Amino acid sequence: MRWLIPGLGVKRWFSLILVGLTLLAVGLALLLLDIYRTTPAESGLTPVLEVVALQSLARPLRVLIFAGLGLLLMGIGMAGLNRALIIPFVRPGQKLVDQIASYRRKGRGPRIVVLGGGHGLATLLRGLKNHSANLTAIVSVADDGGSSGRLRESMGILPPGDIRNCLAALSDDEAMLTQLFQYRFTSESSLGGHSFGNLFISALAEITGSFEEAVAESGRVLGVRGRVLPATLHNVRLVADVELPNQPGSVRVEGESAIPEMPGRVRRVWLEPNSPFAFPPAVRAILAADLIVIGPGSLYTSILPNLLVPDLLEAVRASRAFKAYVVNIATQPGETSRYSVMDHIKVLEEHVGGDLSDVIVYNSHHDLPLPNISDWVKLEGEPRGYPLYGANLVDVDHPWRHDSEKLAQTLMDLLFERTGPLLE
Repeated sequence: MRWLIPGLGVKRWFSLILVGLTLLAVGLALLLLDIYRTTPAESGLTPVLEVVALQSLARPLRVLIFAGLGLLLMGIGMAGLNRALIIPFVRPGQKLVDQIASYRRKGRGPRIVVLGGGHGLATLLRGLKNHSANLTAIVSVADDGGSSGRLRESMGILPPGDIRNCLAALSDDEAMLTQLFQYRFTSESSLGGHSFGNLFISALAEITGSFEEAVAESGRVLGVRGRVLPATLHNVRLVADVELPNQPGSVRVEGESAIPEMPGRVRRVWLEPNSPFAFPPAVRAILAADLIVIGPGSLYTSILPNLLVPDLLEAVRASRAFKAYVVNIATQPGETSRYSVMDHIKVLEEHVGGDLSDVIVYNSHHDLPLPNISDWVKLEGEPRGYPLYGANLVDVDHPWRHDSEKLAQTLMDLLFERTGPLLE
C-alpha cells in the first residue's frame, strides 16, 4: 500500500493498467460468449453448450474494440510506470535504452585488477570503466606526503589520497559530486592543503570504525561501479637506499614523499615493517581476475609498494589471468631519470623477480614536446626475449601522461586477442 502514497507519480499508471486490464477482460468475456451460446436440448429443458465456428460470429467488432483498447491502455500504463520508476536514475542527455545497454554490457565485462597508485592508476581506471564494471583497483598505502600524510600522522589512519583519486576516476558521475570530492582547500584557510575527499574518507573511518568500510561507503556515495582496495591495512612506511652523486656508498631515505626529493639514484626500496599481510579481498580479487594490470605510475613509490607485499606478489604469480605491465611514458625526476623501458623491467626483476607479466606495454610515439625536466621512456638495448608491445598511448594535451582511452583499448585488445571474444 505504500505505493499509493501521494506524490510518487505512479498511481495514475496503476489506474490506467487496471482500466486496460478490465477492458481486456470484458473483451475476452464477450469473445467467450460469442463462441459458446446456450440453446435448449431437443429432449428437455436442460441447457447445453453448442460450439459455434468463429467465422459465423455476428459481433466480432466489439470484441476487438474492447480487447484492443485494453491492450493499448495497459501498454501506455506499463511504459509510464517504468518511466516513473527509472527517471530518478537516468543521466540527462542520454537515451534510457543506451544507458541500460551500456550497464548490462559493462556488467558482463572481464574481471580486471589494476595495481599501482598516483595519477597513472586513476588515468587507467577512467578508461577501463568504459569497458567493464568488474574493476578492482589495489592501491599503495605508503603515501606520507601532503594532505594524506598530515591525516595519517594526526588521525592514525591509512593515507586516503590515492584511494580518493581512484574513487573519483571510477565514478559514473564525474560532474559536481566528483569535483567536490577532489576539491582542495586553499592555503589561506585552516584546512589549507586538505582535499574534501580526504576529509570525507577520514570522517567516515571514524564513524564506521574501519578504513576499508569508509572506502566502501565513499564508493557508494560516488556511484562507483567497481572497488578500490588498499594493498594492506598495516601502517607501512617506504624506505629507500639512494646513491648520492659524487659520494661513495648510499644513504637511507624514509618516506614515500622524501624519496623523489633526494638527489641521486635509487638503488633499492622496501617496506617497514617488512612483509606486511595483504588485505584479503585484494588477494581474492587477484586470484579471480581475467586481466591484471601493473602500472602505470611512479615505479619506486607507487608500483613497487604494492608488489613488496608478499601475499599480493604471490597471488599475482599464482593467478591465471592475463598480466600486463604498463611502462610510464616519461621519466620522473628523482626516481627514473634517464630510464629506458628495459631499465624499468630490470628494477622490477631486482625487487620481485622476473616473469611477472605476460606482456610489457610501452609507448612508441615520441613526436610531441615534453617538459625540460622529463624525457621519453624509450625502448633501448636488447629486449632479452621479453614480450613487448608498443603503441601510441600519448595524451596529446599532456604528452607526459597516458591517454586513458588509448591505453584501455590497447589492453582490452591484447586481452581478447589471447582469450577470444567469450569474455565480451
